[in-house]
Amino acid sequence: MSLSAFKVADKEGTYITNEPVSEAEIIEMASFIATQRVVGLDALTSPDLTRKYLRARMLPLEHEVFAVLFLNNQHRVIKYEEVFRGTLDGASVYPREIVKLALQYNAAAVIFAHNHPSGVSEPSQADRKITEKLCSALDLVDIRALDHLIVGAYEVTSFAERGLM
Repeated sequence: MSLSAFKVADKEGTYITNEPVSEAEIIEMASFIATQRVVGLDALTSPDLTRKYLRARMLPLEHEVFAVLFLNNQHRVIKYEEVFRGTLDGASVYPREIVKLALQYNAAAVIFAHNHPSGVSEPSQADRKITEKLCSALDLVDIRALDHLIVGAYEVTSFAERGLM
């Protein structure tokens, strides 16, 4: 996929549309650009960059999605994958499946992320419990869980910054 598929041309970070675009197309373009900027970076060294990327990917969603950024030893992104899809107010998450994927991608570390379609990024008790289970499961195979980010309408909440991991 290229930017031309979205009717735009890149002029050193400035994007000019060749024809009118809808709001949905703008959101799709932003998600594509955010993906291109993160995948293949030297490393995810900036929490702000990670937040911006995840907001672009997850904010437009009307249903809950649990995603994982799989990282190598230098914290370069190997893969972003939306692992579980839920409903308006929840998604079932299975640690076994995340461990399998992490091993498949040969990940050294992961960052969990999910959105709250309600717009509120405050972690629930269920969010805390699943994070603990995921960290324990990954620890058994020596894969580090660096953070769990919750994408809300106005902010992205970090478990690591709150001392929850």
